[in-house]
Amino acid sequence: MVNKVVVTGGAGMLGGTLIGRLLAEGHHVRCVDLRAPDPSRWAGTTGELAVTVADVRDGAAMKDALADADAVVHCAAALPSYPADQIRSVIVGGTRSVLTAAAAQRVPRFVHISSTAVYGLPTVVPTPETYPRRPVDTYSAAKAEAEEVCEEFRGQGMCLPILRPKTFLGPGRMGLFAMLFEWAEEGRNFPVLGRGDVRIQMFDVDDLVGAVVTALHASAELADDTFNLGATDFGTIREDFQAVLDAAGHRRRVVSLPARPALAALRLLERSRLSPVYGRLLHKLLDDSFVSTAKAQERLGFRPRYSNQESILRTYDWWRQQRRRTGPADGRSPAAGGVTSVEPWRQGALSLAKVFF
Repeated sequence: MVNKVVVTGGAGMLGGTLIGRLLAEGHHVRCVDLRAPDPSRWAGTTGELAVTVADVRDGAAMKDALADADAVVHCAAALPSYPADQIRSVIVGGTRSVLTAAAAQRVPRFVHISSTAVYGLPTVVPTPETYPRRPVDTYSAAKAEAEEVCEEFRGQGMCLPILRPKTFLGPGRMGLFAMLFEWAEEGRNFPVLGRGDVRIQMFDVDDLVGAVVTALHASAELADDTFNLGATDFGTIREDFQAVLDAAGHRRRVVSLPARPALAALRLLERSRLSPVYGRLLHKLLDDSFVSTAKAQERLGFRPRYSNQESILRTYDWWRQQRRRTGPADGRSPAAGGVTSVEPWRQGALSLAKVFF
């Protein structure tokens, strides 16, 4: 029976949402993060919370944090915007550190949060779990290598579900979505590359938390595998972005940009570090990007509740409420700038393009 759960990256969006769910269900939870979380976000829950402020790469600290744990959910990671050496150190080194501690403490179950980024830019859609890992940048390469570390420990007998979610969003999510929300709120049109008719699958954070909880409680025989996760109801990126513009109420539209010139300009801005948009994301916006979720449905009985549009609209609604409380700065602190997914990424030179929309 799973009772005591350690959540790494517990101060982040995913980790914090998961901790709230586990505490509400009466679990004993230990939050591990570089930053101490605000416990008031979980007020009213019935479970017990402990906090360890430490780096997941600190093996001794991880061994202490995982003592007597029934399960670990490894959410801690680095974002694609981090320096390359830090991405690999946190994602690969951190995963090995926490897994080594889990093995030493004989933790029976370890749920690893990976990403569909491990596929790189797949040529098959919907992409199944059997598609080879073909990373195309530092972030996806680190995620792929971290999976290899997980498979090493799985081979030693640890029950180790690997979850590969699509880009997830929901209340608390900022990152690049803050750009869309800000432009919509200001009454601007929003650009897409080409016609915007590609289908981009996303995933709601509450559904991801539901999948984690399912993986924690499923039998080892069923859970000890690798699973794609994503919305089962999704349309085109034009439709999803237009839904946000419609909700803003300014009668603005998604507008097409010639794909090749826009792509060349964004690549130049990326190389000059003047834009937070990175190469793999650009390519994802040009082709259909969705995975098969059949295995999670068939083996775990998991089905998501939210469609793409429902998820992006409830994220936008949360963002608007935050903006009303904290002002046009979106609640960002002076240090915020894309360090985590709960902070708005600085738009860089892209903010100058507002005047054209």
